[in-house]
This record gives sequence, structure tokens and C-alpha cells, in this order.
Amino acid sequence: MTTAVVVTAAGMGTRLGFNMPKALVPLGGRTLIERALDGVHASQIADRIVVTIPPGTEDVFGSLVGPGIDIVAGGDNRQQSVKNGLDIVSDADIVLVHDAARCLTPPEVTVRVRDAILAGHAGAVPGVPVTDTVKKVIPHERFEPVEDTLDRTVLRQVQTPQAFRGDILREAHELVWPGANGAPDDASLVEYLGHDVVIVEGSVLALKVTTAFDLKFSELLLEDA
Repeated sequence: MTTAVVVTAAGMGTRLGFNMPKALVPLGGRTLIERALDGVHASQIADRIVVTIPPGTEDVFGSLVGPGIDIVAGGDNRQQSVKNGLDIVSDADIVLVHDAARCLTPPEVTVRVRDAILAGHAGAVPGVPVTDTVKKVIPHERFEPVEDTLDRTVLRQVQTPQAFRGDILREAHELVWPGANGAPDDASLVEYLGHDVVIVEGSVLALKVTTAFDLKFSELLLEDA
């Protein structure tokens, strides 16, 4: 069975305070995309890798990702970007979708989600337990009434890479998700089709670099590694 990894790197780093694509932001002397690809390579599961990038950045990304990796322009949102990547690896039996912003994800997490597909599941997502108390509210500008306090023992905070049977993920990406931003993640699309998605053990290292605080915290993690 062939395994492909689609790494999404088409977003901008506005909330990080950088006027550049987020995946090009430096972390400990190397870019987020380079570190994300390091983890994919270390997992040794990928027969093919494709990176989705902002249009017009082919030269800079091409110089960073190295030989043998395909690059393709992303779309208007994450869902469209992933679909563009899927079109490049249309024959893969297993497809993993990974965020370049989760650049410190340990390779064993990547192996775990792939192994779940080999075990017969349609989709697999890494997750970690929710440690804070979570309340469901009625959204409001100032005071938000609490509707319910959720049982955190059955909640998981999900990460990437997310792995799927290739045929199912391709079918799922034909769905039109309500709203301009597309589906919240790829697993949501597969779940909507009625296929089973399982959670495997994630890692606290697989945090998503979104804000300046996340970037600084990731730098500290690198120093302690």
C-alpha cells in the first residue's frame, strides 16, 4: 500500500506578527516547514510528500523542501488547499494530512495514525486529553450564559497528522462545507460521510504554532530537547 503525506503550508503568519507565510517563520534557526518535514521523514512512512504553499512562493519553498517533494498552490481556505494536494497524490492508498504549524510533532505520532488505517479504520486522528473544565455557552458580546458543563473525560484536543484511506478522503473533499472557511479539519468531512474515525495517542509537542506565545514556547521546547 502506498502512503502519501500532504503538508499544509499555505497560511499566512499574521497572528505571529510576521508579514510572510507562516511556514517560512523561523524557529530555532530553521523554518517551520523544514522542521515539519524533518518529522515526516523521520517517521519513514511516506512514499510521497506534497506541500501546499501560497501562490507565487514556488521558488522559496522549492529551495527549502528539497528534492522529491511536490509543491502545489493552496486555495482560498484549508479545505481547498488539502484538495489541491490530494489531486497530486490521487493514487495513494493512505493519505496523511499534516499542518506545517505543528512542526515539532514526534515521528511516532505519524506512525500511530498510519498504523490505525492499516488496522482497518477509515480515519485516525492524534489527540490529547482535555485538562481544563469546558463549558458550553450561548455566544454573546459581553456576558455569555452557560448552557452546560461538559464531561472532559470524554473530550480530546485533536492534532495532526490525520490519516485516512485515500479513496474515502478524496470522496470527503468533494463535500461543500457550510461557511467560507471550509471544514474545521479533514476528519470532520470523513465523519460526515458516516465513516469511522478513531483517536490515537497524540503528543504535547504537537502544538500548533499560531501566536507569538506559541512560537516562544516552541523555542523553549527545542532548547530542552
